[in-house]
Amino acid sequence: TSHSSGSMMAELSTQTLPPTASSLDYKALYNGTRCQKILPPNVTILSITLIICLLGLVGNGMVLRFLGFHRKRNPFTVYVLNLAVADTGFLLFSLVYAVVYMAQYPFCDNPEFLYISFLFTMLILWTYSTSLYLLTAISTERCVSVLCPIWYRCRRPRHLSAIVSALLWALPVPLCCSMSFFCLLHINENCFTSILYVFILNVLIFSPIMVLSSLTLFIQMRWSSQQRPPSKLYVVILLTVLFFLLLTLPQSVTHFLFYLGKSRPTEMSYVLACASSSINPFIYFIVGSYRKRQFRGSLKLALQRVFEEQADSGEDRDPPNRDPMET
Repeated sequence: TSHSSGSMMAELSTQTLPPTASSLDYKALYNGTRCQKILPPNVTILSITLIICLLGLVGNGMVLRFLGFHRKRNPFTVYVLNLAVADTGFLLFSLVYAVVYMAQYPFCDNPEFLYISFLFTMLILWTYSTSLYLLTAISTERCVSVLCPIWYRCRRPRHLSAIVSALLWALPVPLCCSMSFFCLLHINENCFTSILYVFILNVLIFSPIMVLSSLTLFIQMRWSSQQRPPSKLYVVILLTVLFFLLLTLPQSVTHFLFYLGKSRPTEMSYVLACASSSINPFIYFIVGSYRKRQFRGSLKLALQRVFEEQADSGEDRDPPNRDPMET
């Protein structure tokens, strides 16, 4: 599934998908009553997940506070602000889902828990997909700035970042609505088809674009490092994309195979899904505070070094009405 990176969708899928939508043996999931054979929550895994979610909420909250009150934003910080909002939403909804899952265990025959779980599953899918799309937009725009620097400085639309971010937030909505319609309200074979569409969009379209643009940035950074130290901005983008792919892409494939009846996701999916949305603020801090082989400065100073580096170099200054020498 597209939400693949968090195993929440997989846990719920055994309750919502009909036998015709998958090759799984659904009869083995029931014990002769309305109550499904839900395994007892793994306290250790859930505890680790809750801790990671709380740490991620604190870290993303600091990023939101810094960028929210930032007087002058550049195209990169607009994307990062939206990414922090998406990650915060993912962690918050995952936290609530974990609590609902634990509460559902002794009341697994209560249909209200099913609808609540499915609601938060869709919210998790929405925020996860938006994070993926925003990371793709960030790496792609950096790639364009490297390959077409003159166009990027002189022809780039002023509000492109805000427009693209709004479109990327809206993109997963129809997919989530179709899954809600076919997998919960009117269960039929189209449920698996809607899941397949999300998987194709997230894993087979956006992820390759992210990898290709990030690879281009990496080659450019390696080439330019021979002349001058690599930009902190490029390092942040590459590390963010790398950890996102390492933590989520294998889980995406695993969960898709789960719907095909080929495998079963592990409980570590909870940990990896939340870690992928929690690690970005720590990347910003580590890269921003690293100077001369030492880590120096506060969190605010580290964020300033990462997010204001473009403004200092003039890379993303708005071209209209500027000094001709600057252009």
